[in-house]
Amino acid sequence: MQMGLREANQRFSQLMKAVKQGKEVLLTERGKPLAVVKLIGASDEAGSAIRRLESAGVLRAASKRGALPVWSPRSVQGTPLSRTIAMGREDA
Repeated sequence: MQMGLREANQRFSQLMKAVKQGKEVLLTERGKPLAVVKLIGASDEAGSAIRRLESAGVLRAASKRGALPVWSPRSVQGTPLSRTIAMGREDA
């Protein structure tokens, strides 16, 4: 199935219904192929990509499950960075 971007935008629900039925939809922009919309199945490409990155040592799974702790800024002593930058600009 092929569809232009404008038509895909106007008929998004129908497009998603077709994808859920297993059809691949080729999206075009001014008649040129741009993207393919397809159902993510059991062979989840994103999941396999993540596993490849983990095995290559590029990505690491989180050590703990659940929400991240609330972030709070560190207290820093000394001259504020903005003042240091301003002083450097005055000297230049």
